[in-house]
Amino acid sequence: MEVTLIAIVGVASMVAVAAFSQRLGLAAPLSLVVVGIALSFVPGVPVVEIEPEWVLAGVLPPLLYSSAVNMPAQDFRRDIKAITGLAVLLVVVSTLGAGWLVHLLMPDIGWPTAFALGAIISPTDAVAATSVGRKLGLPRRLLTLLEGEGLVNDASALVLLRSAIAAMSGAVSLWGVAGKFLFSVLVAVAVGVVVGLVNVRVRALLDDTVLNTAISFVVPFVAYVPAEELDASGVLAVVVTGVVTGHLSPKLLKARDRIGEAMNWRTLAFLLESAVFLLMGLGVKSLIDEVYAHEDGLGAGRVLLYGLALSGLVIAARMVFVAPLVAMVRQDERRAAATKPLLERMQERLALFDLSDRFTPSKKARIERRVSRTSADIEFRLNETLGRQGGVVLAWSGMRGAITVAAAQTLPEDTPHRPQLILIAFVVAVTTLLLQGLSLPAVIRTVRIPGDDPKRLRTEYGQLITEMSQAATRSLDGMANTGTAAPEVIERVRADSFIRPREPARSQPQGAEPDHATLVAARTDYLRLRLVVIAAERDALLAARTRGAYSSRTLTDAQDALDLEEARLEQLSDRFADAQQQDA
Repeated sequence: MEVTLIAIVGVASMVAVAAFSQRLGLAAPLSLVVVGIALSFVPGVPVVEIEPEWVLAGVLPPLLYSSAVNMPAQDFRRDIKAITGLAVLLVVVSTLGAGWLVHLLMPDIGWPTAFALGAIISPTDAVAATSVGRKLGLPRRLLTLLEGEGLVNDASALVLLRSAIAAMSGAVSLWGVAGKFLFSVLVAVAVGVVVGLVNVRVRALLDDTVLNTAISFVVPFVAYVPAEELDASGVLAVVVTGVVTGHLSPKLLKARDRIGEAMNWRTLAFLLESAVFLLMGLGVKSLIDEVYAHEDGLGAGRVLLYGLALSGLVIAARMVFVAPLVAMVRQDERRAAATKPLLERMQERLALFDLSDRFTPSKKARIERRVSRTSADIEFRLNETLGRQGGVVLAWSGMRGAITVAAAQTLPEDTPHRPQLILIAFVVAVTTLLLQGLSLPAVIRTVRIPGDDPKRLRTEYGQLITEMSQAATRSLDGMANTGTAAPEVIERVRADSFIRPREPARSQPQGAEPDHATLVAARTDYLRLRLVVIAAERDALLAARTRGAYSSRTLTDAQDALDLEEARLEQLSDRFADAQQQDA
């Protein structure tokens, strides 16, 4: 009964705090941490202790999967170099720098333990940053960098943490750590790709939204567990599975399944994220009490100062690292501008000259597709730039979160000054979360970073809809030529779809009212043709996505419109079929 009551009060508190945060314009995770800290000092509030493995192996995989599914693979690929820099190199730099400072402040704990704490406080949590960024209209590319970093850096930090813990009990070489890291990444990517492909293929065979969503809830653990058993990064395997699933779902899964799954996952992610941040705050009082119980000459006051010093170090390290990263991105933009004329000439040659004597049709198609994608990547770098304003926001978005606290609690029980190290990690997480999270809106407003160009997005959306409409027109014209359905039904479908009729629809000749059978057949044909049209439009959309011709935001908007219409028509078709069976 007590556990049930705690769960009820917890969920009600999370919803109330999130609703109140929306009114104040705050990110809910920040408010939940503050509320949790305040509640931890209230007498009578129970201490809820959760094993760190439950967070790392039970909460982290579904959270990462829910974010990775919504990460456009196209954006991830285009910014893979910058994301790798933030999620791998910056984690290594932060681990080394923090480890050096920890050893300087606490020389008696040894280098492996110092680097373990450095790895614990190195990964960032993008939840608060992206929630603030979306409200204030940050450009999509900057949000992609933050989300991509948050998805991958947990894997980097946990691999380094394992290596540091292993070094506490034995010798570990630098090459051994590098080899383990490479092995962990390669195996995790392989597991993630396989699980993602099997996941979508199996779920495509189901014809029930509930069953489809139920399977999706276990997919993160299906990727996590085998990767961990193979001594690889289960976290990275989950991320790869999510990206693969999100990329293939529009092609293989039904629209109503994806809509239902998305809503359920949003709810689950909200509950898990809120619970993690609330519990993070609730744990502060017990951490302080444990430090006082095992003071060993290192009291809470010194621990607080050490935590603040490490917070300053990781913030400064990120600022220093982001500067050359932005310079690298700007250099890529200049290269793209220099390469654009050469690529345009290549596209002209492919369009003007007959290359059938030199290349087979399939090879020519691959070349054209590759050139088109490269051209689209160049346009992306020229249109969606990352200037100094974006660099400032990126540098100030290095908040740590509950994963830092959970990872700290995985330190072995015999670690010297273990309670103090856990509290230091907590201080770093709370300091960065509140200091940077609460001031991030002011930073965004001060630098006046421009959002995505609405005029360009409207133009892109119009071009994509035109391209999809042309594909639908060809599909309907083919059915009209073959007499698949009555002409008036085809014209009605033409008028009700994205496409517009090329000529006014012909009025139905006056005469006797059609009988019931004729009406049933016409309605059946109408629903069937509408779904055929949507399938043609979806094929055109996926072809445009393969070419990389449009931004992910434009593709997502068009995809959402198609999904809603397809789900509505499928529901009408099912109801109509059920009604016909009952009449029969």
